[in-house]
Amino acid sequence: MKLKQRPEDFSVKESYRFDEVPSGTFRVYLMDKQKLSTFDAVARLQQRFGLKPRSISYCGLKDKQGRTEQLIAVDGHDVDMQEPDLRLTFLGRTDRPLSAANITSNRFAVTVRHLRERELHLITVAAAEVNRLGVVNYFDSQRFGSLKHGQGFIAKDLIRGRYEEALRNYLAKPSTLDRTDDAKVKAFWAENWGDWSARCPFEANRKYARVLNALRDEPRNFLKAFLQIDSDYRAMLLFTFQSYLWNEGVRRFLQLVLPREQLFPMPYQAGTLLHHTDAPPEVLSKLRGLEFPLLAPDSTFDDPQVQEAATWALGKEKLTLADLTVKEAPRLLYFKHELRPVLVYPQKLVVGKVRPDELNRGHSKVNLAFTLPPGSYATLVVKRLCHFGVEKEQRSGVDVLGPAPEPRPPRQPRQRFDHKTGDRVPEQRREPTQHPAEPRGFRAQQKARKALKAQRREQAKR
Repeated sequence: MKLKQRPEDFSVKESYRFDEVPSGTFRVYLMDKQKLSTFDAVARLQQRFGLKPRSISYCGLKDKQGRTEQLIAVDGHDVDMQEPDLRLTFLGRTDRPLSAANITSNRFAVTVRHLRERELHLITVAAAEVNRLGVVNYFDSQRFGSLKHGQGFIAKDLIRGRYEEALRNYLAKPSTLDRTDDAKVKAFWAENWGDWSARCPFEANRKYARVLNALRDEPRNFLKAFLQIDSDYRAMLLFTFQSYLWNEGVRRFLQLVLPREQLFPMPYQAGTLLHHTDAPPEVLSKLRGLEFPLLAPDSTFDDPQVQEAATWALGKEKLTLADLTVKEAPRLLYFKHELRPVLVYPQKLVVGKVRPDELNRGHSKVNLAFTLPPGSYATLVVKRLCHFGVEKEQRSGVDVLGPAPEPRPPRQPRQRFDHKTGDRVPEQRREPTQHPAEPRGFRAQQKARKALKAQRREQAKR
């Protein structure tokens, strides 16, 4: 099965609230974007209208693949954007920037395509499981774009004091999946690393102007240059590693409280996740009320199994809680302790009618709709509903899910009947007859045929 074959196959709309203050300096807009990340959309607005960093606030990050609506607030400026992939609608004014507190929920509408007949009833069965068991509230692949594009966990470079490597991964690691000028800029600085006077010919280089200016002033002060990156993006780089540790910790916790036969694996960008297909009542009751921490140096634990799982996740990376700090910039680069629910229950889950799939002949499609709290991933809910698909690959932003292929049995050698012994014995494999390659081109072929005829005439005379 396939997800996100078209942008309209994945739609999300924020349910929001904000206090309207007519005299406020923050202009609130509904931003409708398509095939753009929140960071990309905000950067385009800042560049178009000459806005300062952090002049635009928002409630949360929305997926690049799909069509999404979300609030933004612009401090001190009226802006307007009406382009095919980015549109703004003015809603009013307020007196403070937006944050996650302004979102009440997200409503998703997802089209699942390329379904086979035998898979259709499995979605209905899985929907009943999800309503009863919930979905493990992991961070999905979208959170780990730095892995997809070859940058790795930049936060690990920072906490180990490898500031040059962290900056190189940010500035000079072009992605083979990126076809924009940004990849060309990164390729340029990968080739010219250390020569900060070099003039990059691409317009997208403006995005890195502050970082490059810092390097020209102090060529070896890589931490200072790294700190010129937008603070929201820096925070996201740290949060990405926290998210990975959270996923690994919760995966380990499920292994501690549930038997293996009640768990199944699901691959994603950063490894493998575990989901449950059942749970004893006492375990399910515990999971429903459990929160697992996003780890930071000040994290504490009330549950010994949570502590054991968190310690295991850190141990995989050869870290302790005390290591989760950037010692030379603790106030600007830091990990924040937060609690995140282990389970999420999609509300108003609707499985639509099965219809023919116009993009994949001979297959069907189905529409799914549900509501999630802020910070939860709709793609995980869809994959849990389609848990019979255990393989995943990404091609041009399209998620392709499907059953694992059954292993082919080893090919048996052909046998022949031996009339002398009455037994069947392996047949000796004949080597294929080697024929000379036929010349290419009409004239060459005609010339070869004439030569062959002449050769046969000579043989006949003899």
